[in-house]
Amino acid sequence: MSPARKSSTNTPLSDFADLKRALKKAAKEAAAKLAQEQAERAAREAEQRAHELEQELFKHAVGPVYAMAPNGRAVGSSATRPAPIPKLRQQDEASVLRESLSDEFDVESLLETDESLSFRRPEVGQDVTRKLRRGVWAVQGHLDLHGLRTDEARERVGAFLREAQTKGWRCVRVVHGKGLGSPGKLPVLKDKVRRWLVQSDRVLAFVQARGDDGGAGALVVLLNSGGKSPAPPKTPKPAPKVAK
Repeated sequence: MSPARKSSTNTPLSDFADLKRALKKAAKEAAAKLAQEQAERAAREAEQRAHELEQELFKHAVGPVYAMAPNGRAVGSSATRPAPIPKLRQQDEASVLRESLSDEFDVESLLETDESLSFRRPEVGQDVTRKLRRGVWAVQGHLDLHGLRTDEARERVGAFLREAQTKGWRCVRVVHGKGLGSPGKLPVLKDKVRRWLVQSDRVLAFVQARGDDGGAGALVVLLNSGGKSPAPPKTPKPAPKVAK
């Protein structure tokens, strides 16, 4: 047989083998694609069944649901709610107004005429001031007003008395200083602190501190233990003038 005839005989056989391999590859790819689609479809169906089962369980747990009878209220109304009333802040502000401490309050007639000018309310016995001088009550709190201006000192005194009552303190010390660093060596805050303390309904009595507790530069103050507060002292009215 000649070479030319042999080459022409092998060509159709080679093409057939290539075609067979291509068909086999295409069939395998089609089968893989079909299997992937079936798996995705099964996953979607499983997810859908799980969602339906979850809904059924929720309905079973909640029970039957009925529409509410109309009550005249607008559903989804865009009307804005009124702003809440800050009651606590109003109470605090009212308390501060009640406790406003004046520098002009006439306190001299309310102080006992001794060397320390002590103070006690009418319902407090004289033995209380004696006990304060002897240190019967332990000092539980301390306020130092050194270096403060009058307005700052007034605010500090008011805040300190409120804090003391909140903590349940009975006896505190207020240091107003002896005025050694003030112009003219005069104790600017000494008289003012006495005026402020007398006006506070938290204060029952006060005396000048002992020497080791500040002496003439400090006061030892006895406070209310709580409950009903006594009425603040009233400035005595001046005696009427007699016409001559």
